[in-house]
Amino acid sequence: MKHGQLINIALLLFTISTLPACHVARYFYYNVADVNDFKKFPQSEIKKGSTVFEFISTDHKVDIPLPSHLKENGTGTFTQFIEEHKTLSFIIIRNDSILYENYFDGYDEASVLPSFSASKVFISALTGISIDKGKIKSVNDSMTTYLPMLRGKGLEKISLEHLLDMRSGIDFDEGYRTPFSEMAKYYYGLDLKKYIGDIRLKQAPGLAYDYVSVNSQLIAMAIENAWGKPFPEIVEEEIWRPLGMEFDASWNLDSHKHETVKAFCCLNARARDFAKLGRLYLHHGNWQGKQILSSSWVEKSLKIHNDSHDSQGFSYSYQWRVLESGAYFAKGILGQFIYVDPAKNIIVVRMGKSTDDIHWPDFFVELCKAL
Repeated sequence: MKHGQLINIALLLFTISTLPACHVARYFYYNVADVNDFKKFPQSEIKKGSTVFEFISTDHKVDIPLPSHLKENGTGTFTQFIEEHKTLSFIIIRNDSILYENYFDGYDEASVLPSFSASKVFISALTGISIDKGKIKSVNDSMTTYLPMLRGKGLEKISLEHLLDMRSGIDFDEGYRTPFSEMAKYYYGLDLKKYIGDIRLKQAPGLAYDYVSVNSQLIAMAIENAWGKPFPEIVEEEIWRPLGMEFDASWNLDSHKHETVKAFCCLNARARDFAKLGRLYLHHGNWQGKQILSSSWVEKSLKIHNDSHDSQGFSYSYQWRVLESGAYFAKGILGQFIYVDPAKNIIVVRMGKSTDDIHWPDFFVELCKAL
Protein backbone atom coordinates (compact mmCIF):
# COMPACT_ATOMS: atom_id res chain seq x y z
CA MET A 1 0.00 0.00 0.00
CA LYS A 2 1.34 3.41 -0.97
CA HIS A 3 2.20 6.10 1.57
CA GLY A 4 -0.56 8.38 0.29
CA GLN A 5 -3.16 5.66 0.69
CA LEU A 6 -2.07 5.05 4.27
CA ILE A 7 -2.47 8.74 5.05
CA ASN A 8 -5.96 8.78 3.52
CA ILE A 9 -6.99 5.74 5.56
CA ALA A 10 -5.62 7.32 8.73
CA LEU A 11 -7.52 10.54 8.04
CA LEU A 12 -10.69 8.60 7.34
CA LEU A 13 -10.40 6.66 10.59
CA PHE A 14 -9.73 9.85 12.52
CA THR A 15 -12.79 11.51 10.99
CA ILE A 16 -15.00 8.51 11.75
CA SER A 17 -13.65 8.30 15.27
CA THR A 18 -15.04 11.74 16.04
CA LEU A 19 -18.59 10.70 15.19
CA PRO A 20 -20.65 10.50 18.38
CA ALA A 21 -21.91 6.91 18.15
CA CYS A 22 -19.20 4.98 16.34
CA HIS A 23 -17.32 3.01 18.98
CA VAL A 24 -16.24 0.56 16.29
CA ALA A 25 -14.31 3.28 14.47
CA ARG A 26 -12.68 4.38 17.72
CA TYR A 27 -11.69 0.77 18.38
CA PHE A 28 -9.79 0.65 15.11
CA TYR A 29 -8.38 4.15 15.53
CA TYR A 30 -7.03 3.57 19.03
CA ASN A 31 -6.39 -0.13 18.50
CA VAL A 32 -5.86 -2.37 21.54
CA ALA A 33 -5.63 -0.97 25.05
CA ASP A 34 -2.25 0.39 26.14
CA VAL A 35 -0.75 2.29 29.07
CA ASN A 36 -1.49 5.65 27.45
CA ASP A 37 -5.23 5.02 27.31
CA PHE A 38 -5.91 7.30 30.26
CA LYS A 39 -4.99 10.22 28.01
CA LYS A 40 -7.51 9.25 25.33
CA PHE A 41 -10.71 9.66 27.32
CA PRO A 42 -12.29 12.41 29.43
CA GLN A 43 -11.41 12.26 33.13
CA SER A 44 -12.84 13.22 36.48
CA GLU A 45 -10.19 14.41 38.92
CA ILE A 46 -9.76 12.85 42.35
CA LYS A 47 -7.92 15.19 44.71
CA LYS A 48 -5.61 14.17 47.51
CA GLY A 49 -6.09 15.61 50.97
CA SER A 50 -3.88 17.88 53.06
CA THR A 51 -2.43 14.96 55.06
CA VAL A 52 -0.20 12.53 53.18
CA PHE A 53 0.80 9.06 54.35
CA GLU A 54 4.26 8.04 53.22
CA PHE A 55 5.78 4.60 53.33
CA ILE A 56 9.18 4.46 55.03
CA SER A 57 12.13 4.84 52.71
CA THR A 58 15.41 3.42 53.88
CA ASP A 59 19.01 3.54 52.75
CA HIS A 60 19.32 -0.13 53.65
CA LYS A 61 18.97 -2.01 50.39
CA VAL A 62 17.48 -5.48 50.54
CA ASP A 63 18.86 -8.02 48.13
CA ILE A 64 15.77 -9.08 46.19
CA PRO A 65 16.05 -12.73 45.18
CA LEU A 66 14.83 -14.22 41.95
CA PRO A 67 12.64 -17.32 42.24
CA SER A 68 14.88 -20.37 42.16
CA HIS A 69 13.54 -21.75 38.87
CA LEU A 70 14.48 -18.51 37.12
CA LYS A 71 18.01 -18.73 38.47
CA GLU A 72 18.23 -22.25 37.14
CA ASN A 73 17.17 -21.00 33.72
CA GLY A 74 20.08 -18.57 33.65
CA THR A 75 18.05 -15.38 34.14
CA GLY A 76 20.04 -12.37 35.40
CA THR A 77 19.26 -10.20 38.40
CA PHE A 78 15.83 -9.41 39.80
CA THR A 79 15.89 -5.93 38.29
CA GLN A 80 17.00 -7.23 34.90
CA PHE A 81 14.20 -9.76 34.89
CA ILE A 82 11.35 -7.39 35.68
CA GLU A 83 12.69 -4.74 33.28
CA GLU A 84 13.06 -7.22 30.43
CA HIS A 85 9.47 -8.31 30.92
CA LYS A 86 7.82 -4.96 30.25
CA THR A 87 7.48 -3.67 33.79
CA LEU A 88 6.98 0.07 34.29
CA SER A 89 6.99 0.16 38.09
CA PHE A 90 7.66 -2.39 40.80
CA ILE A 91 7.38 -1.80 44.54
CA ILE A 92 7.83 -4.20 47.46
CA ILE A 93 6.70 -2.99 50.88
CA ARG A 94 7.10 -4.88 54.17
CA ASN A 95 6.00 -3.51 57.53
CA ASP A 96 5.39 -0.14 55.86
CA SER A 97 9.02 0.04 54.68
CA ILE A 98 9.87 0.13 51.01
CA LEU A 99 12.23 -2.79 50.40
CA TYR A 100 12.42 -2.20 46.67
CA GLU A 101 11.14 0.48 44.30
CA ASN A 102 12.09 0.86 40.69
CA TYR A 103 10.74 2.41 37.52
CA PHE A 104 11.53 1.73 33.89
CA ASP A 105 11.04 3.05 30.38
CA GLY A 106 11.14 6.70 31.48
CA TYR A 107 8.62 6.29 34.32
CA ASP A 108 9.19 7.48 37.89
CA GLU A 109 7.29 7.75 41.18
CA ALA A 110 5.19 10.65 39.84
CA SER A 111 4.18 8.93 36.59
CA VAL A 112 0.48 8.26 36.06
CA LEU A 113 -0.34 4.59 35.60
CA PRO A 114 -3.68 3.17 34.44
CA SER A 115 -4.92 0.30 36.58
CA PHE A 116 -7.40 -1.24 34.13
CA SER A 117 -9.34 -3.98 35.97
CA ALA A 118 -7.23 -3.65 39.12
CA SER A 119 -9.51 -0.68 39.78
CA LYS A 120 -12.36 -3.11 40.49
CA VAL A 121 -11.14 -3.65 44.07
CA PHE A 122 -11.73 0.04 44.77
CA ILE A 123 -15.36 -0.54 43.78
CA SER A 124 -15.50 -3.47 46.17
CA ALA A 125 -14.10 -1.35 49.00
CA LEU A 126 -16.65 1.38 48.34
CA THR A 127 -19.44 -1.19 48.45
CA GLY A 128 -18.33 -2.13 51.95
CA ILE A 129 -18.03 1.51 52.98
CA SER A 130 -21.51 2.20 51.59
CA ILE A 131 -22.93 -0.59 53.77
CA ASP A 132 -20.94 0.58 56.80
CA LYS A 133 -22.41 4.07 56.41
CA GLY A 134 -25.96 2.92 55.77
CA LYS A 135 -26.13 4.06 52.17
CA ILE A 136 -26.68 0.45 51.07
CA LYS A 137 -28.52 -1.99 53.32
CA SER A 138 -26.95 -5.29 52.28
CA VAL A 139 -25.13 -7.13 49.50
CA ASN A 140 -28.25 -9.29 49.34
CA ASP A 141 -30.27 -6.35 48.04
CA SER A 142 -31.42 -6.52 44.46
CA MET A 143 -29.33 -4.29 42.26
CA THR A 144 -32.58 -2.78 40.98
CA THR A 145 -33.14 -1.30 44.44
CA TYR A 146 -30.38 1.16 43.53
CA LEU A 147 -30.79 1.05 39.76
CA PRO A 148 -34.51 1.81 39.29
CA MET A 149 -34.12 2.25 35.53
CA LEU A 150 -33.56 -1.52 35.29
CA ARG A 151 -36.79 -2.52 37.03
CA GLY A 152 -39.35 -4.46 35.02
CA LYS A 153 -36.73 -6.11 32.82
CA GLY A 154 -36.51 -9.43 34.66
CA LEU A 155 -33.30 -8.44 36.47
CA GLU A 156 -34.68 -8.11 39.99
CA LYS A 157 -33.10 -11.37 41.20
CA ILE A 158 -29.57 -10.08 40.58
CA SER A 159 -28.14 -9.09 43.95
CA LEU A 160 -25.19 -6.81 44.60
CA GLU A 161 -23.30 -9.88 45.79
CA HIS A 162 -23.93 -11.59 42.44
CA LEU A 163 -22.29 -8.58 40.79
CA LEU A 164 -19.34 -8.59 43.20
CA ASP A 165 -18.68 -12.29 42.63
CA MET A 166 -19.22 -12.20 38.85
CA ARG A 167 -22.23 -14.49 39.12
CA SER A 168 -24.95 -12.21 37.77
CA GLY A 169 -25.92 -14.32 34.76
CA ILE A 170 -25.90 -11.24 32.51
CA ASP A 171 -25.32 -11.88 28.81
CA PHE A 172 -22.20 -9.87 27.97
CA ASP A 173 -19.32 -10.42 25.54
CA GLU A 174 -16.08 -9.58 27.39
CA GLY A 175 -14.00 -10.06 24.22
CA TYR A 176 -11.18 -7.55 23.78
CA ARG A 177 -10.20 -8.71 20.31
CA THR A 178 -13.36 -7.78 18.45
CA PRO A 179 -14.84 -4.31 17.94
CA PHE A 180 -18.35 -5.75 17.98
CA SER A 181 -18.33 -7.04 21.55
CA GLU A 182 -20.09 -5.32 24.43
CA MET A 183 -16.68 -4.80 26.00
CA ALA A 184 -15.58 -2.71 23.02
CA LYS A 185 -18.80 -0.70 23.21
CA TYR A 186 -18.40 -0.04 26.93
CA TYR A 187 -14.73 0.86 26.59
CA TYR A 188 -14.90 3.04 23.47
CA GLY A 189 -18.54 4.11 23.51
CA LEU A 190 -19.89 7.44 24.69
CA ASP A 191 -23.06 6.63 26.65
CA LEU A 192 -22.73 3.91 29.29
CA LYS A 193 -26.13 4.54 30.83
CA LYS A 194 -27.77 3.92 27.48
CA TYR A 195 -25.89 0.64 27.03
CA ILE A 196 -26.77 -0.48 30.57
CA GLY A 197 -30.43 -0.18 29.66
CA ASP A 198 -30.01 -2.98 27.12
CA ILE A 199 -28.63 -5.69 29.42
CA ARG A 200 -30.34 -9.09 29.48
CA LEU A 201 -29.89 -12.37 31.33
CA LYS A 202 -28.46 -15.49 29.70
CA GLN A 203 -28.96 -17.62 32.83
CA ALA A 204 -30.32 -17.31 36.34
CA PRO A 205 -28.15 -15.32 38.78
CA GLY A 206 -25.88 -17.23 41.14
CA LEU A 207 -25.48 -20.37 39.07
CA ALA A 208 -21.99 -19.86 37.71
CA TYR A 209 -18.99 -17.56 37.59
CA ASP A 210 -18.66 -15.48 34.42
CA TYR A 211 -16.20 -12.60 34.43
CA VAL A 212 -17.95 -9.69 32.71
CA SER A 213 -17.04 -6.07 33.39
CA VAL A 214 -20.63 -4.88 33.21
CA ASN A 215 -21.01 -6.29 36.75
CA SER A 216 -18.47 -3.83 38.14
CA GLN A 217 -20.04 -0.99 36.20
CA LEU A 218 -23.44 -1.76 37.69
CA ILE A 219 -22.04 -1.83 41.24
CA ALA A 220 -20.45 1.59 40.78
CA MET A 221 -23.65 3.05 39.37
CA ALA A 222 -25.62 1.57 42.28
CA ILE A 223 -23.17 3.15 44.73
CA GLU A 224 -23.46 6.48 42.95
CA ASN A 225 -27.26 6.41 43.18
CA ALA A 226 -27.18 5.31 46.83
CA TRP A 227 -24.98 8.28 47.77
CA GLY A 228 -26.59 10.75 45.38
CA LYS A 229 -23.27 12.12 44.15
CA PRO A 230 -20.73 11.34 41.38
CA PHE A 231 -18.70 8.17 41.89
CA PRO A 232 -15.24 9.87 41.68
CA GLU A 233 -16.36 12.29 44.39
CA ILE A 234 -17.18 9.35 46.66
CA VAL A 235 -13.77 7.81 45.91
CA GLU A 236 -12.11 11.08 46.86
CA GLU A 237 -14.03 11.56 50.10
CA GLU A 238 -14.07 7.96 51.35
CA ILE A 239 -10.78 6.51 50.10
CA TRP A 240 -8.36 8.96 48.52
CA ARG A 241 -8.25 11.59 51.25
CA PRO A 242 -8.63 9.25 54.27
CA LEU A 243 -5.77 7.03 53.04
CA GLY A 244 -3.44 10.00 52.67
CA MET A 245 -2.72 9.45 49.00
CA GLU A 246 0.47 11.15 47.86
CA PHE A 247 -0.85 12.34 44.51
CA ASP A 248 -4.08 13.37 42.82
CA ALA A 249 -5.68 10.75 40.60
CA SER A 250 -8.35 10.55 37.93
CA TRP A 251 -11.05 8.20 36.71
CA ASN A 252 -11.98 8.07 33.04
CA LEU A 253 -15.48 8.94 31.85
CA ASP A 254 -17.47 7.77 28.86
CA SER A 255 -17.82 11.29 27.41
CA HIS A 256 -17.89 14.98 28.29
CA LYS A 257 -21.61 14.97 27.55
CA HIS A 258 -22.70 12.11 29.82
CA GLU A 259 -19.86 12.05 32.37
CA THR A 260 -20.50 8.46 33.47
CA VAL A 261 -17.45 6.96 35.12
CA LYS A 262 -15.94 3.92 33.39
CA ALA A 263 -15.80 2.15 36.72
CA PHE A 264 -14.90 -1.27 35.38
CA CYS A 265 -11.42 -0.28 34.29
CA CYS A 266 -10.12 3.20 34.54
CA LEU A 267 -8.64 4.55 37.75
CA ASN A 268 -5.37 6.34 36.97
CA ALA A 269 -2.89 6.93 39.78
CA ARG A 270 0.69 6.45 40.99
CA ALA A 271 2.20 3.15 42.09
CA ARG A 272 2.68 4.08 45.75
CA ASP A 273 -0.95 5.15 46.07
CA PHE A 274 -2.21 1.86 44.63
CA ALA A 275 -0.22 0.14 47.38
CA LYS A 276 -2.25 1.97 50.02
CA LEU A 277 -5.44 0.12 49.20
CA GLY A 278 -3.48 -3.09 49.74
CA ARG A 279 -2.33 -1.70 53.09
CA LEU A 280 -5.93 -0.89 54.08
CA TYR A 281 -6.94 -4.53 53.56
CA LEU A 282 -3.75 -5.79 55.18
CA HIS A 283 -4.79 -3.89 58.32
CA HIS A 284 -8.38 -5.22 58.18
CA GLY A 285 -9.85 -1.90 57.07
CA ASN A 286 -8.09 0.15 59.74
CA TRP A 287 -5.97 3.14 58.77
CA GLN A 288 -3.74 4.68 61.42
CA GLY A 289 -6.27 3.95 64.13
CA LYS A 290 -9.39 4.84 62.16
CA GLN A 291 -11.70 2.16 60.79
CA ILE A 292 -12.21 3.19 57.16
CA LEU A 293 -13.75 -0.13 56.16
CA SER A 294 -15.27 -2.67 58.54
CA SER A 295 -13.09 -5.67 59.37
CA SER A 296 -16.06 -7.95 58.70
CA TRP A 297 -16.22 -6.68 55.12
CA VAL A 298 -12.52 -7.27 54.61
CA GLU A 299 -12.82 -10.77 56.07
CA LYS A 300 -15.79 -11.66 53.83
CA SER A 301 -14.10 -10.16 50.77
CA LEU A 302 -10.97 -12.26 51.20
CA LYS A 303 -12.70 -15.52 52.07
CA ILE A 304 -13.31 -18.21 49.47
CA HIS A 305 -17.09 -18.54 49.76
CA ASN A 306 -18.16 -20.11 46.47
CA ASP A 307 -16.80 -22.00 43.46
CA SER A 308 -15.91 -18.89 41.44
CA HIS A 309 -12.51 -19.23 39.74
CA ASP A 310 -10.94 -16.97 37.14
CA SER A 311 -9.32 -18.10 33.88
CA GLN A 312 -6.09 -18.96 35.74
CA GLY A 313 -7.86 -20.94 38.43
CA PHE A 314 -7.72 -18.34 41.22
CA SER A 315 -10.72 -18.06 43.52
CA TYR A 316 -12.67 -14.88 42.88
CA SER A 317 -14.31 -13.07 45.77
CA TYR A 318 -15.76 -9.56 45.79
CA GLN A 319 -13.54 -8.45 42.87
CA TRP A 320 -10.36 -9.86 44.47
CA ARG A 321 -8.42 -13.01 43.53
CA VAL A 322 -7.81 -15.08 46.65
CA LEU A 323 -5.22 -17.80 47.27
CA GLU A 324 -5.57 -20.75 49.65
CA SER A 325 -2.56 -19.37 51.55
CA GLY A 326 -4.49 -16.23 52.46
CA ALA A 327 -2.70 -13.98 49.96
CA TYR A 328 -4.85 -11.99 47.56
CA PHE A 329 -4.48 -9.65 44.62
CA ALA A 330 -6.11 -7.26 42.18
CA LYS A 331 -5.32 -7.71 38.52
CA GLY A 332 -5.39 -5.57 35.35
CA ILE A 333 -5.21 -6.74 31.75
CA LEU A 334 -1.71 -5.39 31.02
CA GLY A 335 -0.11 -6.83 34.13
CA GLN A 336 -1.30 -4.36 36.74
CA PHE A 337 -1.19 -6.00 40.18
CA ILE A 338 -1.76 -5.12 43.81
CA TYR A 339 -0.61 -8.25 45.64
CA VAL A 340 -0.84 -8.71 49.41
CA ASP A 341 0.70 -11.50 51.50
CA PRO A 342 -0.63 -11.11 55.07
CA ALA A 343 1.60 -13.88 56.44
CA LYS A 344 4.68 -11.88 55.45
CA ASN A 345 3.09 -8.44 55.87
CA ILE A 346 4.14 -7.70 52.29
CA ILE A 347 2.51 -5.57 49.60
CA VAL A 348 3.71 -5.81 46.00
CA VAL A 349 2.65 -3.41 43.26
CA ARG A 350 3.61 -4.23 39.70
CA MET A 351 2.45 -2.00 36.86
CA GLY A 352 3.38 -2.88 33.31
CA LYS A 353 2.67 -2.35 29.65
CA SER A 354 2.12 -6.10 29.23
CA THR A 355 2.16 -9.31 31.23
CA ASP A 356 4.75 -10.48 28.66
CA ASP A 357 3.50 -14.04 29.21
CA ILE A 358 4.82 -14.12 32.77
CA HIS A 359 2.59 -15.75 35.37
CA TRP A 360 3.05 -12.88 37.81
CA PRO A 361 0.96 -14.26 40.70
CA ASP A 362 3.24 -17.31 40.88
CA PHE A 363 6.20 -14.95 40.70
CA PHE A 364 4.84 -12.97 43.67
CA VAL A 365 4.25 -16.14 45.67
CA GLU A 366 7.83 -17.27 45.20
CA LEU A 367 9.15 -13.76 45.82
CA CYS A 368 7.34 -13.48 49.17
CA LYS A 369 8.55 -16.91 50.23
CA ALA A 370 12.14 -15.80 49.70
CA LEU A 371 11.85 -12.49 51.58
